[in-house]
Amino acid sequence: MSDPRSTGDSDPAPFRPDSGISLSLRARASARRRARRAGPTLAIPTVEARVVHELSLPAGPLRVREVGPPDAPTLLFVHGLLVDGRVWDSVVAELADGYRCILPDLPLGSHRTSMASDADLTPEGIAGMLDGIVAALDLDDVTVVASDSGGAITQLWMARGAPGVARVVLTPCDCFDNFLPPGFSVYQRLARIPGGIPATLASTRIRAVRALPLAYGGLTHRRIDDALVQSWLAPAWADAGVRRDLGAFLRGISGKRLDAATQQLGGFDRPVLLPWAPEQAWFPIEHARRLATILPDARVVEIRDSGGFINLDRPAALAAAVTEFVPVLEPTG
Repeated sequence: MSDPRSTGDSDPAPFRPDSGISLSLRARASARRRARRAGPTLAIPTVEARVVHELSLPAGPLRVREVGPPDAPTLLFVHGLLVDGRVWDSVVAELADGYRCILPDLPLGSHRTSMASDADLTPEGIAGMLDGIVAALDLDDVTVVASDSGGAITQLWMARGAPGVARVVLTPCDCFDNFLPPGFSVYQRLARIPGGIPATLASTRIRAVRALPLAYGGLTHRRIDDALVQSWLAPAWADAGVRRDLGAFLRGISGKRLDAATQQLGGFDRPVLLPWAPEQAWFPIEHARRLATILPDARVVEIRDSGGFINLDRPAALAAAVTEFVPVLEPTG
């Protein structure tokens, strides 16, 4: 189990049905200030992998950790930009006794080994890598759990069928043409300027820059441990190939293509859960509600006292929502 002192998650009420109420900007800001004053710095627990796979995909090498019993229900966790699979570790610490947790380090800027120079690293290309993970590990009846830009990648994957996937959990993420959200979209423009990515990354060597709302500071209500943030940035600081991969992904982002793919999700007939944080603005809860009207079998639940990264701010609450959505298998015999 994760330690609530390190995750900020001590509220025993895990989540609630969508109230249909949209909070004002003042209410969201007030909730964040209260959490910053009262909450501890967000760290992650140590999660021991049962096995670490080094997959050789057409795009290049991919590191995938596997945690939990191999015969348990399978959860595939999809992270977003400039983090790696460890962003889920506080949630996985709550779930690992009853679930087989698959945690890839996708090539989104915090991966340790760069991809092939001709790899398709657009969001659609990364969605294709999810097919490769499912095939390489022979996964079936998978529940995908996604956040941030990983949620956009998952929606693109859902639009093309997502073979082997039985359920989807989308936490606050890019939806429709909100890819990237306003403010963060400056990084897409910088990626098109020669030298823009190295210059931007060089600025993040300053702690105050890392903590800005348009960096990591706006993604959670509580402050993220700076050593963790630095570890996410270190690969791109050190490796020109990783910087190249990051730029390729950023240049490949298209809100128009995501919006078009989203309109195809009416044919995705598997259950979808949308645990969303109404007290944050980057990924408005209105987008989750709109998405739920398109998907045939979807519902929104609210997780309060959280920024967009519920997996860091409220991991036990998110784990409780996943457990209700994907019941643990009863032991036989």
